[in-house]
Amino acid sequence: MQTIDKQTARRFVLGKQGLWPGRRWQGLAGTEQAMRETEYLQLDPLQIIARSQDIQLNGRVINYTPGMWEEAAYKQRGFFDWGGWLATRPMDELPYWLAVMRREQNGHPDANARILQMGQEHAEAVAEMRDILRERGTVTNRDFSAANRKRTNSYRGRKDSSVALYYLWRIGEVMTHHRENFERVYALTEEVAPAHLLEPLSEDEVDRFLFKKEISFGGLSRVQRVGDSYGRGVPFSKKKEIMGALLAENEIVEIKIDGWRGTHCALAADTSLLDELSSGRIPEAWAPLGTTTLEEVTFLGPLDPVSARGRAKIVFGFDYVWEVYKPVDKRRWGYYTLPVLWGDRLVARFDSKLERTSNTFIILGFWLEDPALGEDDAFAEALARGFQRFLTFLGADQIDAAAIEEPLLRKRVEALSLM
Repeated sequence: MQTIDKQTARRFVLGKQGLWPGRRWQGLAGTEQAMRETEYLQLDPLQIIARSQDIQLNGRVINYTPGMWEEAAYKQRGFFDWGGWLATRPMDELPYWLAVMRREQNGHPDANARILQMGQEHAEAVAEMRDILRERGTVTNRDFSAANRKRTNSYRGRKDSSVALYYLWRIGEVMTHHRENFERVYALTEEVAPAHLLEPLSEDEVDRFLFKKEISFGGLSRVQRVGDSYGRGVPFSKKKEIMGALLAENEIVEIKIDGWRGTHCALAADTSLLDELSSGRIPEAWAPLGTTTLEEVTFLGPLDPVSARGRAKIVFGFDYVWEVYKPVDKRRWGYYTLPVLWGDRLVARFDSKLERTSNTFIILGFWLEDPALGEDDAFAEALARGFQRFLTFLGADQIDAAAIEEPLLRKRVEALSLM
């Protein structure tokens, strides 16, 4: 069993996700690469300054603009979105996911039992939506007036038509054709996906794929059953059997990390990357196209896989919780606080908003992990560069940095409004 130190583990997790030592993808083609290499792009509709998926890609792709992921997914048809844990997946993975979708339809032990129940309870509306899709081609939830539909108490909609369309999407009979203001526009699967991708694979192939994808997504993973991994379809009822087989066949390897609890797994194909990092070298494939994260900080989206849902504490020793759904009096930092990556460490966080009437990006709060960074000239320069790119990404005209308490940092960031 290979043993690595915390820094090697941290750099490996960041590098696998395209965040270190700097952005290595660019433009639309780079967006497609980033979406594929990061395994999943989790989607969220909430837009305060920008949506989480766009912030995530801005941290990985040079010249990324909001919504570019939709072009890669729905115009280029390179990806499809699916799941209760909503994320994009490469279109060529569809045969695997069709098998997972059928598990949901049939009430498989590793699937969400509510999906089967949903189909049974709304069978009449499901049949009706199938017929309407065949007739119209595409439909949205808004196409059906609430006044003319049966009311429901489902967590997936107040109209039986909404629940039926969601059910058909979850079992793979329909797909997202495109989105309008983030709302799904549905079409029959055969109208969206290439015909050669519509045949599910064997159960064994699917199970092995799901475990390997989960490990690749984390970079280093214990493959634990939590809500997110369960939502990604990992068949935990077969974990011991499948993980044992993958280890025996050298598809995955076990890794011990100094200071981390338990044993983690990595793809065997990634051991050369771990060897290079352990030797203090940067893998050639990870060479940045522009500035490094030491020269320019990167802001992570609230659902970024390297920091969301407790991962920041494990990987960086950085306690990060997205507080958007917490009551105001329970928030420690702010409504939409984002972590700041400098080098290979999370060193700060900030809360902000975009005042659209004046097109001003307003920093509402800024907090350093180490107060000494407030007087660090290299960090001040890197922070200003990070905010400059962020302003361009948001399309904001100016920045209000009055909430930054450190004079050196505030001065450098405020200077952006004069440029």
